[in-house]
Amino acid sequence: MSRRRGWVAAGWLVVATVWFLGLTPSAHAGSNADDQVIRHWQIQWIESDRESTSSRPSEDGAWLEANADHPLTDLPKGANGAWVRLTVPPTDGWSRPGLLVQRLYGRDLAVYENGELVYKAKRDFAFDLNKMLVPLSPASRATEYDIRILTTGHRAGMISPIRIGDFAGLSERYVRKDLPDVLLGTCISFLALIMLVCSGYLNRKQRKSWISLCLIALSTGTLIIGYSPLPYLIFKEYGSWLLVLFDLALFTLFPALSYYIDWVFEGKVRLFARYRKFQIAYSIFCTLVMIVYHIVGERFYPVYHLFTLVVLGVVILVQLNLIIAFSLRNAMSGNRDSLILSAGIFQLGLLGIIDLILYYASGTQYILFLWKIGVVLLILSLVIILARRIAADYATLLTYSKELELFNRELQRTEKLKVISDLAASVAHEVRNPLQVTRGFMQLLTERSDQKHQPLFTTAINELDRASGIITDFLTFAKPEIDQLESLDVREELTRIESMMTPLTTLHGGVLTLNASEGLAIKGNSSKFKQAFINLVKNSIEAIKQDGRIEIHAYSEGKFVCIRVADDGDGMNPDEVAKLGVPYFSTKTKGTGLGLTVTFRIIEAMQGTLEFRSEKGKGTEATVRFPLLS
Repeated sequence: MSRRRGWVAAGWLVVATVWFLGLTPSAHAGSNADDQVIRHWQIQWIESDRESTSSRPSEDGAWLEANADHPLTDLPKGANGAWVRLTVPPTDGWSRPGLLVQRLYGRDLAVYENGELVYKAKRDFAFDLNKMLVPLSPASRATEYDIRILTTGHRAGMISPIRIGDFAGLSERYVRKDLPDVLLGTCISFLALIMLVCSGYLNRKQRKSWISLCLIALSTGTLIIGYSPLPYLIFKEYGSWLLVLFDLALFTLFPALSYYIDWVFEGKVRLFARYRKFQIAYSIFCTLVMIVYHIVGERFYPVYHLFTLVVLGVVILVQLNLIIAFSLRNAMSGNRDSLILSAGIFQLGLLGIIDLILYYASGTQYILFLWKIGVVLLILSLVIILARRIAADYATLLTYSKELELFNRELQRTEKLKVISDLAASVAHEVRNPLQVTRGFMQLLTERSDQKHQPLFTTAINELDRASGIITDFLTFAKPEIDQLESLDVREELTRIESMMTPLTTLHGGVLTLNASEGLAIKGNSSKFKQAFINLVKNSIEAIKQDGRIEIHAYSEGKFVCIRVADDGDGMNPDEVAKLGVPYFSTKTKGTGLGLTVTFRIIEAMQGTLEFRSEKGKGTEATVRFPLLS
């Protein structure tokens, strides 16, 4: 039931993420119902050797037609920017008109109306994904605007339609478009920080994998935030630091993922472990390249771009292929953690492919967002794997604790038995000799006594014999070791016991039956074997009533010989069953409690086990198992 609830919770998390990332301004379409969209404009490239701060495009420059379906953004050789010319329809229908461009490439933006500057924005950091919201003056006729876009990269221009409308409504759309990404990244990062704080309460073995998962979540959240243009617009003065955080998150994410996956593989895949070490070293190298780039400046950008984008992309691609290959291999062998990991990576790849198909099918106008759901699901799969491991460790700990508790009880029992057995051996040895002498004199007196007193002497001799039997039990309890072991035919031994105990059973009004399979052989001592099972059968005889039944059943059970002695006598309650085998505990009024203790010691000495099942008023069943002698 708990597992089903876990999957239901995961499903609701996915639905919530899809809904959250799908938030768009269309939910508030009422405020933007009269917006006008410009899908066509003209492009003129700005050559590097010309004055790039001019307020007007070059008069002899060529104008190229561009539109939202086929925007021109790749700069030709020798160009460092572009002029975008567009015609804005009349804007007197709005009290405060505005112009919104949701996506464009460029770092230095300037908007001119008839050569007059109406808007300017400039960045001093190398992040060219931008957006622009420009307030316009109401006009009763169409107006021509020129937008100058400068960059130090390899692309510049519009990549989304241009929207004209009410400035307040456009401002809301301006923020809302990227707000879900920022909130999602912030939530993931915040949860990662909480998990990181909680890592101090874990043991050393669990802490390593937990911290690696925290780094994966933290770097993923940072990447989602850093991929959105909104933070760079709100925190312009910290744009360079945001880029540094973005790069550090990228350099941290995949080594942390490799470390976590290597933990899932339990370090058994040597190739992946070596690649993980290489990836950590390469991430450190990329960090050094990034530091040099920020110190030296733009002239170091080609080297920075080569190692932190091109080569790093190849390294990540190889890593993902290795993860998929080894995960599928382990999943095929029945490893459930690898199956969960493979599912997480597979859905990430599938959603990424769907994203790309929709992106190119829409003429690059589709906004990629499914990959973010894939990342969330991948992190969820990693969390599930970690939770499974922690639960397995907890179950193992409980098992070890129970085994340790049983071991301690057995140790205490053994220590008590040792003390009792040493005392019993000492007492039995000192008492047996005087008893034998006394019995001899009693026999002599019996022969010389008259007929009247002879029954008294006979009773005294019987009591001395009973005392001798108790002393024998003491000695057997004190030293149950079997000196001579031989192969015993279980059927043959039980047949002899049946013939010995049948008269006593009949005397008590019961019936003793034997059902033993042939070919059952164990290693033991015939005398001790008889002593143990005679004790068990005798206890059953004393427990049954008139017309009671005692059944002895012997058969093979795997690599063991199983012998069951069952009766339909009075039975016992659970507390009494738990005390069976404890010295001096007996359910009989005249019992010493040593008979069953001796039986336990004999069976244990023959490498066997003895278990009891009983129910008050229904009877008792004793089950003995010995290793089968092949």
